[in-house]
Amino acid sequence: MESPLTLLDKLKSGRNVYGTCITSTGPMWPATIKKTGVDFVFLDTEHVPLGRPELAVLCQQFRHLGITPIVRIPCPDPFLACQVIDGGAIGVVAPYLESVSQIQELVGATKYRPLKGKVLDGYLTGKIEMPEHIKKYVDKHNAGNICIANIESVPAMDKLDELLSAPGLDAVFIGPHDLSVSLGLPEQYDHPDFEKAVTYIIKTTRAKGLSIGIHFSLEPERQIQWMKVGANIVVHSFDIALFTQRLNEDLNKIRTAAGDGILKKDGSAMIV
Repeated sequence: MESPLTLLDKLKSGRNVYGTCITSTGPMWPATIKKTGVDFVFLDTEHVPLGRPELAVLCQQFRHLGITPIVRIPCPDPFLACQVIDGGAIGVVAPYLESVSQIQELVGATKYRPLKGKVLDGYLTGKIEMPEHIKKYVDKHNAGNICIANIESVPAMDKLDELLSAPGLDAVFIGPHDLSVSLGLPEQYDHPDFEKAVTYIIKTTRAKGLSIGIHFSLEPERQIQWMKVGANIVVHSFDIALFTQRLNEDLNKIRTAAGDGILKKDGSAMIV
């Protein structure tokens, strides 16, 4: 029997993959997520208060269920990247990358562990030739690891071709909120200039043979829109948003049937 494809295998073959962001540490949550058929979960330690022990437990639980844990570290730090992989992460996302050296450091942490320091820098820059036995070791030691760059600013867009040419990079996540602010269009996700920027990032990334996704907590039509442009990683919503949206929808149906009206987005009642 052939081994099942890893998430990295799927990305390298250009296949669509599907996932969501998880913030809950509830013990029954991973098994529930398994029922949705997702390929991966996005665990964010940049904006979500997840500690190292909690994160490691989540990574191990999802891995056991055949779901790939992808972790965003709080800053572009290769030591933090190694730390989350040691805890069970398979994919690592570093936020707000704007230089080739930042991407090289992320590649080093995800693809060349446990090498560090001057020796690693020499291998990454080509100043030192890696011995074949060392290459075989790090390839096996890091097999399946996924290196993902967050592209979410105008400076990153300005040097996008250079950034995406860094060997070892596998994929890009677009941060729509930070990108919209960097463009001077805070949360204006339907603005033509925002759509132009996202289209440029997606098409440039795909032309480099890399995979790409954009994280939206809004309606699924936005994911469909960007898949039509070329995105093949669906990072859709997160548990709190999905719970709130569905519960509001259900309760509004019940309130309406009972003649109590519906709840507006700001939480105030509106009789209909």
